[in-house]
Amino acid sequence: MKPLRSCRHPGCPELTREGYCSRHKPKRAGRRASAEYHAWYNLPVWTDELRPTQLLREPWCRECTKRGLRTRATVVDHITPHRGEWKLFIDPANHQSLCKHHHDQKTAREQAEEQRKSDRN
Repeated sequence: MKPLRSCRHPGCPELTREGYCSRHKPKRAGRRASAEYHAWYNLPVWTDELRPTQLLREPWCRECTKRGLRTRATVVDHITPHRGEWKLFIDPANHQSLCKHHHDQKTAREQAEEQRKSDRN
């Protein structure tokens, strides 16, 4: 049996035989689920229909346009993250064209918000 050690989370005094206590254990289940629906981005409905149609309909980054800039969009973003909900994934009203910079910023904000929600629980 492994000896008890302090949780790896900074400042947590909880003793555990694993790397992290139950409160700070990384939540890998969400990653596994996201990996399952990440494959949707390789389906023909996305690669051959939805993505190219959106980029033709809105070729400029929506966020750059709001700032008076004209930057070619390279990413089709889900306005409301679909989180594995097929209807949200394929709904053109839930798509927007963004440049990589603005898509990365939006994704980082969403992930930070998810982490804050997770930390509250």
